[in-house]
Amino acid sequence: MPGNSNLLHSRVAKEDEFYTPLSMIENELKHYKHHFKDKTVLCNCDDPRVSNFFRYFVIYFDVLELKKVIATCYKNDDADLFSQGNAEEAVYLEYDGSIKYSGEDDFAKIPCKRLKGNGDFRNPECVDFLKQADIVVTNPPFSLFKEYVPFLFKYEKKFLIVGNINNISYKSIMPLIKNNKMWCGINNGHFWFQVPDYYEEKKTDFKIENGIKYRRMGNICWFTNLEISRTHEILETGKRYSSDRYVQYENYNAINIDATSEIPMDYEGVMGVPLGFFTKYNPQQFRVLGQTDSSDVCEEVENLRIPGTFRGRGLIDGKQKAPRILIQKITREG
Repeated sequence: MPGNSNLLHSRVAKEDEFYTPLSMIENELKHYKHHFKDKTVLCNCDDPRVSNFFRYFVIYFDVLELKKVIATCYKNDDADLFSQGNAEEAVYLEYDGSIKYSGEDDFAKIPCKRLKGNGDFRNPECVDFLKQADIVVTNPPFSLFKEYVPFLFKYEKKFLIVGNINNISYKSIMPLIKNNKMWCGINNGHFWFQVPDYYEEKKTDFKIENGIKYRRMGNICWFTNLEISRTHEILETGKRYSSDRYVQYENYNAINIDATSEIPMDYEGVMGVPLGFFTKYNPQQFRVLGQTDSSDVCEEVENLRIPGTFRGRGLIDGKQKAPRILIQKITREG
């Protein structure tokens, strides 16, 4: 998939250290200000003093009227360095606003505290921090996303995290999206992330600025269960249905649509749309049935399968299309 090769490479090599730029955090979190008053925020996948998530909440602590912010890291015993995975213990930072921030000198005054363990978000002491927190905001490792999100739901936490739009297809994530328990945030697309010095240089989607390495990742998406206005916006593409333009699958009673912008507004049958649809998804306008993938065990989708055909990706002219999300417009009648 274009724009997704860096993510695939990171999965294979287990290179999960992609550090979110402050501007990306600011551009997203400005839409959530009202959620943070008197709240404790946990950044539990961060290298504390070099984390831009922790930095953001220290800088905007008074603006957001926060109660406390906590940042923990994994296998890192130096708050001023990115994780190298070469320490069996780790550190954390807590900030309650008592040290007033006016610049880097004040930021450095925030005391570093030592954890008993390696800082894994599943460790008991990190779970204790999670229990204290009202909202979790972080960029979890790509390879652990399908474990990380259910972990947050287990402890009934509100969250705003960075992931990839393709994460939605995971068995552990799709039911949460389908049942409107989590959704895409405001911003999505291609973003630059700082990476550790030891990461391999690449010919594309890679740069070095002021001695710092960056990689650009495609299909990046914010995920949240915090209420936002975007999920109430009505999608209007201006497109209308015609049988010659929209082809039905050979193995599903549904039509194939290759881009969210091509969804016909007057069609009341089932449509197979790309994952990017969820960045525009309004649960009052459409209902999600499941996905065209044999790993998605879903009765609603199985009932759409044409008898005698393969239950997998949608077929057109005998060829498999890309995986699609099956949706249907909500009508006044139902």
